[in-house]
Amino acid sequence: MVSPEVTFFAGRDGVRLAYREVGAGRPLVLLHGITGDAALWFEHGTAGTLAARGHRVIMPDFRGHGRSAKPHEASAYPPDVLADDGFALIEHLGLDDYDLGGYSLGARIVVRMLARGAAPGRAVVAGQGLREVLGTGGGAGAFLRRVFAGTEAFEPGSPGERAAQRLRSGGEDPVALLHVLDSIVATPREALGRIRVPALVAVGGDDERAVSADELAASLPYGTRAAVPGDHRTALAAPELVAAIVDFLHPDAG
Repeated sequence: MVSPEVTFFAGRDGVRLAYREVGAGRPLVLLHGITGDAALWFEHGTAGTLAARGHRVIMPDFRGHGRSAKPHEASAYPPDVLADDGFALIEHLGLDDYDLGGYSLGARIVVRMLARGAAPGRAVVAGQGLREVLGTGGGAGAFLRRVFAGTEAFEPGSPGERAAQRLRSGGEDPVALLHVLDSIVATPREALGRIRVPALVAVGGDDERAVSADELAASLPYGTRAAVPGDHRTALAAPELVAAIVDFLHPDAG
């Protein structure tokens, strides 16, 4: 499926933000991961599959990403601003009966929105574990900071060098992305325990986040767990992931 045209809306602070949508039916807002954009959901057919199952699939670009604005001022990235932008999109579209999902960073923002009172019918929290949601994971965020800062020479052929090359070749804005990382807010266990939305926690079996994915599902009062093949990068393309999402969003399907 070809990625549809980009539409713009304003964040609560007036920053110009982008989104795409495809399909018709029950709205499903999907949030991408760090350095990605809405095109993530088209690359492996996820958006098309969900649209074919009766969803109006709505996919924003986070600020600092894709076609959304990438301001360099730190003041444009206050704590939890990505969740604020998610609420602004829901308000802009007038959604009151919808589902919400995300992968990797997008899943952390889904959790933040739920903790702050978002009330979708169902929520998909994919590619994340409890450690990251609590802000105690450490590894991935610290690694990304080193890549975005561009001050370190990575070993040739190492994961760091490959990530830095992807960053440069993808035209990403490292200044904006560092501000995005600074804006991310942890969600404590007590807040997780107050979430009453049915939530699917789906993580690749070879993803380092899988270690605490069971704990995340158990921390959510209506959490369920789905294991899919792959690591953090490849699980997103696994047919089993979109199948698990479809089954979760359509529990009464025969």
